[in-house]
Amino acid sequence: MPPPSSASPLAATPAPSSAPTASPAPRARCTSFMARSLSRKISQFYDDMLAPSGLRGTQFNLLGQARRAKDGPLTVSRLAELLNTDRTTLTRNLQTLQAQGLIEVVAGADARSRCVRVTEAGEQAHRLGAQYWRQAQQQVRALCGEDTIAQLEQVVDHMLGQLHAATPVAGVPVDGTPAAADAAQEAP
Repeated sequence: MPPPSSASPLAATPAPSSAPTASPAPRARCTSFMARSLSRKISQFYDDMLAPSGLRGTQFNLLGQARRAKDGPLTVSRLAELLNTDRTTLTRNLQTLQAQGLIEVVAGADARSRCVRVTEAGEQAHRLGAQYWRQAQQQVRALCGEDTIAQLEQVVDHMLGQLHAATPVAGVPVDGTPAAADAAQEAP
């Protein structure tokens, strides 16, 4: 049996090379997860601030868009488009506001269309909510910084524009690149 070595295990380790090594490609994070995480955090912040008005952020925004219509009530389809949501989700949200007496869903110009009209109670709820919304806006801007908010607004506007026309189909790339997953991308 060989005698025990008195040398430190570290002494046997070769010295690190001074030659540059290629660093691994940064791992891309899931865009959907990041966007949803931010959306949930901001939505919860606004919901908490709007709570004294009895409105949630989604309801406040829905009322705001519906009451902006210049040429009469908006159709459900047009309102869904303005809110970047699907008709099914919008219909569910409209039912809640309708049950609270804040909106009416009325017949549109043709037999197939339905329009959203904000009631007087809805106007009052929106005016009350606007006070709390302004506080939420001020606080988010103070916490995150005006420059960060301006950058966020630019990124969101740009991405909404890019994604608006895209109709994704599984396995078919939108930009003409191969559909194979990038080696730096990992599914969450």
